[in-house]
Amino acid sequence: MFGSQVPTVTVNELDDATYLLDVREDDEWAAGHAPGAHHLPMMELPARMAEVPTDRDVAVICRSGGRSAQVVAYLMRNGWDQVRNVSGGMGDWAAAGRPVVGDDGQPGRVL
Repeated sequence: MFGSQVPTVTVNELDDATYLLDVREDDEWAAGHAPGAHHLPMMELPARMAEVPTDRDVAVICRSGGRSAQVVAYLMRNGWDQVRNVSGGMGDWAAAGRPVVGDDGQPGRVL
């Protein structure tokens, strides 16, 4: 859909210094998200762009990579240059054995 226009990163290439931005909906986030991720639903991004850092690497994640690719393209059009799409999204995150937590702090699941 977005091809080589959107820079990507795999789950295994992420490091702890990267700002992980989860753009899924509230119910998806509540069911399970990456510990330390920052939640900003895709549709709220235009009004809350100031919350996304411009001075460090940002990796954008959703369930499978489609919405996050759109967000990366949008951020790039608006001046972000250190932003990448997490290919495979939370599905790949969970498949790689990375932790997923729910809003209650208990083990979560990817919706």
